Amino acid sequence: MVFTFHSSLALLSLLLGVLLAYQGLDTCERLAAARDRWQRVVWLMVGTVSMGAVLAALRLVGMLAWLPRLPLDFNPAIGMAAAAAAMLTCGVALHMGSAPSMTRIRVLGMALLLSITGVSTQYLSLVSIHIHPGLAHLVWWRSVFVHACAVVAIVLSVRALRMSQSPPGERGFWRRLRLALWLGMMLFALLHTALAAVIVPLRLAPDAAEPGSLLWLGGTLGGLGLITGLASVALSHYWTRLVQRAQRLQGSLDQLSRRLSHLVMHDSLTGLPNRASLVARTEEALVGARKGNQHLAVLYLDLDGFKTINDTLGHAFGDDLLRAVAQRLETQLRAGSLARVGGDEFVAVLDHMRSPESALRIAERLIESMQHDFVINGTELRVTTSIGLAFHPQDGDAVEDLIAHADVAMYGAKENGRNGYRVYDGGMQAQARRVLKIQHGLRTAIEDGSLALHYQPKHDGLTGVIVGAEALARWHHEELGTVSPAEFIAVAERSGQIARLGEWVIRETCRQLREWHERGRPGIRIAINLSPLQLNQPGMLDTASRIVSEAGLSPGQVMFEVTESQAMQDAERTTALLREFRARGFDFAIDDFGTGYSSLAYLQKFRACQLKIDRLFIHALDDGGPEARAIITAIIALAHTLGMEVVAEGVETVSQAEQLRTLGCDQLQGFLLSLPMPPEEFERRCLDLDAAAAFTL
Repeated sequence: MVFTFHSSLALLSLLLGVLLAYQGLDTCERLAAARDRWQRVVWLMVGTVSMGAVLAALRLVGMLAWLPRLPLDFNPAIGMAAAAAAMLTCGVALHMGSAPSMTRIRVLGMALLLSITGVSTQYLSLVSIHIHPGLAHLVWWRSVFVHACAVVAIVLSVRALRMSQSPPGERGFWRRLRLALWLGMMLFALLHTALAAVIVPLRLAPDAAEPGSLLWLGGTLGGLGLITGLASVALSHYWTRLVQRAQRLQGSLDQLSRRLSHLVMHDSLTGLPNRASLVARTEEALVGARKGNQHLAVLYLDLDGFKTINDTLGHAFGDDLLRAVAQRLETQLRAGSLARVGGDEFVAVLDHMRSPESALRIAERLIESMQHDFVINGTELRVTTSIGLAFHPQDGDAVEDLIAHADVAMYGAKENGRNGYRVYDGGMQAQARRVLKIQHGLRTAIEDGSLALHYQPKHDGLTGVIVGAEALARWHHEELGTVSPAEFIAVAERSGQIARLGEWVIRETCRQLREWHERGRPGIRIAINLSPLQLNQPGMLDTASRIVSEAGLSPGQVMFEVTESQAMQDAERTTALLREFRARGFDFAIDDFGTGYSSLAYLQKFRACQLKIDRLFIHALDDGGPEARAIITAIIALAHTLGMEVVAEGVETVSQAEQLRTLGCDQLQGFLLSLPMPPEEFERRCLDLDAAAAFTL
């Protein structure tokens, strides 16, 4: 028997088969990895259309490889049915191949469906060009080939479905390519087995004039199929790179978000949860305690004598000690139950306790653990702790109440000799109520107008002319009366309200300066005190700059004051912060100078505008001893050498003022000269030119 076979078209059909298989494996992977429904629908549609086009080209090129001449006729309806069957085959294969899991029965059923649609597609393609009028003309031995095609189709379908279900980690480019080669050869065998069963027995007569046209048609159809398939694969790979890049970016953003969340909720020095995290943790514990009628305790710990250690051995040493203390305390408690809420203050939340005695035993264990020496940078020392305890529900049902009561009990332990614990009781109720009233009252002090600013003038040391002022917060509580700044500021720091109050002080000072300016009063520089928490608050500098700008003022009209001890707590960080403030146009003064053990190197790095001598040295001038006078003389000489002004605060006697003037002190401030005044009185006495001229030393 003689038949015609075009090997070039057969090779092209093999390439189309490999491309079709690779396309199917790749698209199944994209479908399985799609997170959203719309992505899955889009990939299913793109894969169905592009693979259907490649499969149709594969069928046509394969038929042309066996034909001795071009088809004489074409039935469009049957051709469209063949194309629809090809797309249906591809769509079903993609949908099932990307399913999360498949049972054996389901795989077998889908394999049968795919084999039926695949064989039907092939024979519809043949019938569309009238190469074979129907299956009835097949003799019995041709049926063997037809059944062989069906068997190959079933085996191929099962293999394809199985491979599409392989773990995602096993499907890389080279694996897909290897499987595509195997499947492509199986498709090639299936296609040409079916064609051989149908076309060869027909013994079609060749047309010597048409082989070139037939090859050209086959090459064109195959080329279009290759272009369509390769474009789909290229799109898939480009999309994959975009998704991977987006996933890497999302991973980086998630990591950054987790890091920022950790920083917001944890103490930067010890790594322990901070106050915000403590409040959230206690709220959760209270919910469980209320439901299960369980006991809950809050322990407030404060290190005994830590300030002396910090001032004597340096703040870097103190930081190392705090880290060591935090690690030791953590070993005695459940993970996540200990938080750092202040410089040397820690709070522990104990929940799921059967009785209050459990908390007492833990407190004793914590105190016992602190009896062993710490070794910090080769130095051995021992630091003890005082602990206050408050229990839920007898001592409070809210987080703030429990923490405040434990804080009061801790101070009771301090008064009892330190290095021990004390449980909150009724005897502390009055002080606890006062602390709570201050804490609650501060929340509305700004809105209800009970919080106000008074201004204390600074006088030139020689002429007595007013050269500046210091803004001092004053608060009158409706029940407690006038509350001292030392008391309510300490409560604000412990309750986390100092940042809000500090921002109000800056805003109110700038508003008042603007109001005086609009009334034609001479410009004056106002000093504002910053607490340690304010100085370390993220975004504080931006907030201050924005407030000053909104008020239409220049930064030079506002000066910030920080205590020497505060500045030396983290000297390197303070140096960097002061540099940033200077870059924005703000000046700084070092307050309470002489008590913080500043080194000359850091004092030079700070580049402050003023040094304010601590009032202890000023008061010592009245004793008549030479030590205080010598210290003040040295401070003034040092400050002038470094280009800084010197301010003496707390001047209360004429003798102090005269001696300071003799020693060359630049500015004087104190009750002798003026008490802090409300803004109206300050304007009348200090900003009115005639009154200010008389209001001198």
